[in-house]
Amino acid sequence: MIRDQHKLDTLLADVHRWVREVAHPNEDRVDANDRVPDEIVADMAARGYFGWSIPQEYGGLGLTTEELVMGAMELSQSGVAYRARVGTNTGIGSEALVADGTDAQKSAYLPRLASGEITGSFALTERSAGSDATALTTSARKDGDDYVLNGTKCYITNAPIADIFTVMARTDPDIPGARGVSAFVVERGTPGVSTSAPYKMMGQRGSPVGEVTFDNVRVPARNLIGGVEGQGFRTAMKVLNKQRIHLAALCTGPSIRMLDLAMEHAEQREQSGQKIIDFQLVAALLADCRVDVEAARALVLQTARARDEGKDIALEASICKYFASEASGRVADRAVQVFGGAGYVADHAPIERYYRDVRLFRLYEGTSQIHQLNIVKQDRRRRAVTP
Repeated sequence: MIRDQHKLDTLLADVHRWVREVAHPNEDRVDANDRVPDEIVADMAARGYFGWSIPQEYGGLGLTTEELVMGAMELSQSGVAYRARVGTNTGIGSEALVADGTDAQKSAYLPRLASGEITGSFALTERSAGSDATALTTSARKDGDDYVLNGTKCYITNAPIADIFTVMARTDPDIPGARGVSAFVVERGTPGVSTSAPYKMMGQRGSPVGEVTFDNVRVPARNLIGGVEGQGFRTAMKVLNKQRIHLAALCTGPSIRMLDLAMEHAEQREQSGQKIIDFQLVAALLADCRVDVEAARALVLQTARARDEGKDIALEASICKYFASEASGRVADRAVQVFGGAGYVADHAPIERYYRDVRLFRLYEGTSQIHQLNIVKQDRRRRAVTP
């Protein structure tokens, strides 16, 4: 749902310019230093990028899902570190509070997340609880007016730099699966909270990912999200269903960028006296990239609109994330092929970096295989209730 076309067009134009004037020229710098420079983070904060989907009453822009994904597709036409730096605040790091937080919790944290004053992180995954998130073992034991948290989360985006964590923990050890899980807001600096150094990863330099450990961490009961035990997994699913659409858009932006680079190269590179874009097999690679980009874009926008209309999008969100992440991998592979040897050499083209960066999209927030299973599961559920 687009509320004000003029305001949205202004925002998208601003992001489009910023990506080309600021993000692209600094991609190598981010990659070399493995961090987004402070002045660029401050610039993104001043432009409101951290608060896109946070409600206006808490200092954000209150973008609808459709508006959010359109912004995400523009912003992510650059190195993934930029969107990761702001995307957690305006997505997975704030959505639990937006969806289910109490008024006091929203007032305490959402304005600071929207302004970029603090950085959020969503701490769900554990070593033995990744694809099966209901198997998590991090515990939260009630003790007076506090909960005492123990456990370790891994593969957590922004963990090394986050100021607050949305943490899923088991409050009832006697209830297996999802029903015994609750959600908490935990602040960095709370005694017993520690984070690892950033992992050394295949790609996505500048986007710190690491572990968070909770060692007898006392969290006030007022930080139980929604104030109700046993609702954590339901909250997580609300977060993930929206985030999967958001992430699908964030997969599509790099695909657009890689196709643009491949088209430019194919128009300029000559072999045997002609531009390589005129070779039919090269043209076929580019055509297949365009089809993947447009199909992903259409799926994302269609699903975003359905969510804004209040429809059940559990099936469609999985389809979006699965298709867009796999499509991004296909586009990356074809783009390297179009570039030939230059596509494999980091000194010659950014395609080599994009190729490594987008590989992670098929793994996090549900691997492609988990989404395949979920697509069939959700399809069967719908068929069972169809009259």
